[in-house]
Amino acid sequence: MVRIYWRRLSQDCSHRLSDLAIADHIEQNNLQADPATKKRFNLFVGASVGPEVEDRWARLDMIARRYPHQVGKDVAKGINAGRINFADKHLSSASRCLLDPSYIHADWGGYTPVFPQDLTYGYYNLHKTHGDPRKPLDWAIVEATAITEDGHIVPGASVGATPEILQSAEKIIIEVNTTIPNLEGLHDINHSFVPPNRQPYVVTHPQDRIGRTAIPIDPDRVVAVVESTQPDNTGKNAPENDDSRAIARHLIGFLAEEVQAGRLPKTLLPLQSGIGNVANSIIGGLAEGPFDKVHVWTEVLQDTFLRFFDSGKLAFATATSIRFSPEGFDHFYRNWEMYKDRLLLRSQQVANSPEIIRRLGVIAMNTPLEVDIYGHANSTCALGSRMLNGLGGSADFLRNAKLSIMHTPSSRPTKTDPTGISCIVPFASHVDQTEHDLDVVVTEQGLADLRGLAPRERAPLIIEKCAHPDYKDMLHEYYDRALHECLARGMGHEPHMLRNALKMHINFMEKGTMKVDKWD
Repeated sequence: MVRIYWRRLSQDCSHRLSDLAIADHIEQNNLQADPATKKRFNLFVGASVGPEVEDRWARLDMIARRYPHQVGKDVAKGINAGRINFADKHLSSASRCLLDPSYIHADWGGYTPVFPQDLTYGYYNLHKTHGDPRKPLDWAIVEATAITEDGHIVPGASVGATPEILQSAEKIIIEVNTTIPNLEGLHDINHSFVPPNRQPYVVTHPQDRIGRTAIPIDPDRVVAVVESTQPDNTGKNAPENDDSRAIARHLIGFLAEEVQAGRLPKTLLPLQSGIGNVANSIIGGLAEGPFDKVHVWTEVLQDTFLRFFDSGKLAFATATSIRFSPEGFDHFYRNWEMYKDRLLLRSQQVANSPEIIRRLGVIAMNTPLEVDIYGHANSTCALGSRMLNGLGGSADFLRNAKLSIMHTPSSRPTKTDPTGISCIVPFASHVDQTEHDLDVVVTEQGLADLRGLAPRERAPLIIEKCAHPDYKDMLHEYYDRALHECLARGMGHEPHMLRNALKMHINFMEKGTMKVDKWD
């Protein structure tokens, strides 16, 4: 078995030479038609992959197992059809990419701190049957924007687990991307140690550098240097709309109140923002908002961060990956000199470190599928069963942030009802973030501050502030009846009518809307 590590440029990454070459080889030789030649891989990827790669692999039925994060439509179809075994996991405790039978280790530029740690711990050596037992990977294919005179690798628009991957591979192939400028100085690279020799990350400010600007490697293990000319295929960012802009206004107003109350400084605290149109609206709103000299400690930067930089209100940002649109990348590269001293890309080991997130007091903002009336959030599985996308790194921040915020539209349309799906439900059909991790829920309807509230205080507040008007009376009735019944039984801490807890979801499956006629 051959183990290859793939280092990809950014979270929604473009193809490189090797991944598409495997798919081309399989397709051109019609290998999937014959059970004797069929190739299926266990694909362990920490973040998302461009559709021209991962979805193509799924359509060719090349993926047997997918782990621990995905956003591909064809991959999701394969998972829900039972062809692909998918195991979702928090990115701060996820393994990285492992392809079987070729055992290809891939990093698509995501942000999983524990995968590089697991490599250095030797966990993947347990499966290795040949070669150097001290090196869990046979091959590492890594992208570079430059190679220094010392032979060190300058990465592209992400760092990922590249340092540990290169440390753990027997042989290294370097793909030098000549379409990207030399980004030397953009990165902060750390060496990985294992207990009892692990060192603290001495970061007290987002712009603190604690590592190198390039990745040192052993030149004796480099077997080839090849050219890559593929640009990022990130596509357009999700467009803002009236709901996302309303959510941004509520949230920015809340942060302003926190500043006025003395719970936040005038510059705020470092911000973490997920991806999507709501995140875009929030960052865009901050570019026009009342806060100056803002800092960012996040995972992925989208186009609106460029607007935030250009407004002069964003002083510094650190992330592990850049996911600009093609136009955003063009703007970024053309103005590299203007941005290079205000931006830093770190390794996975640092970017999602709970220690640093807590020390900096990060304000975490992420989008779920649904939130229930007590503050449990579902980020992955529609109707509790249908996988849409992996959990990603949201929980790494929500569990450790000073302020943990979930933002979502209050409703979504179905084929027959423009508000047929309520994003505020009695009982989350799948729980990724628990009530213990959330401080604030915000929709276009309003914002519910849950800090210091018991479950029986949270429920009426979430319903009143965040639910769509089409569902408020229905949700209030559910809560009132559940409270009455559970208090009578002496079990009123977090009241539920279990017979009705998922009735809105069942009604949607049967009638195409979550609007129930009556609870019993």
